[in-house]
Amino acid sequence: MKILVMGLPGSGKTYLTERLQPLLKSAWYNADKVREMANDWDFSDEGRTRQSNRMRTLADFEKENGRFVICDFVCPTVETRENFKADITIWMDTITKGRFEDTNNIFVKPKKVDFHITEWNEKNHINIAHDIKEKYV
Repeated sequence: MKILVMGLPGSGKTYLTERLQPLLKSAWYNADKVREMANDWDFSDEGRTRQSNRMRTLADFEKENGRFVICDFVCPTVETRENFKADITIWMDTITKGRFEDTNNIFVKPKKVDFHITEWNEKNHINIAHDIKEKYV
């Protein structure tokens, strides 16, 4: 099961994921760590596509081996989301602007998500984990 936690930079993707991951006993790939391993800090359209491909490849490996996997990354465009092909999408819609204007300018709000988080609370991760386990385990 491939889970995408997406949203603008600073929206809480990593915060949510680090709490959700142990509840689902899943693999976890953070976009910043993956970019660091690849030494690729290119945020052009091509660079964002390349990052989406990297994240998809890692997630597909985990899924093919029967594991839940969570990838947290901005995934700002329809194309990057379609390329990733998440089974479950969680949108961290907690801020109106991120800290990078270029990302704000290209970010397209998703039309269909499985979980739409609009505010912080200490139960989001618990509720999401419960719902995922009920539906997919």
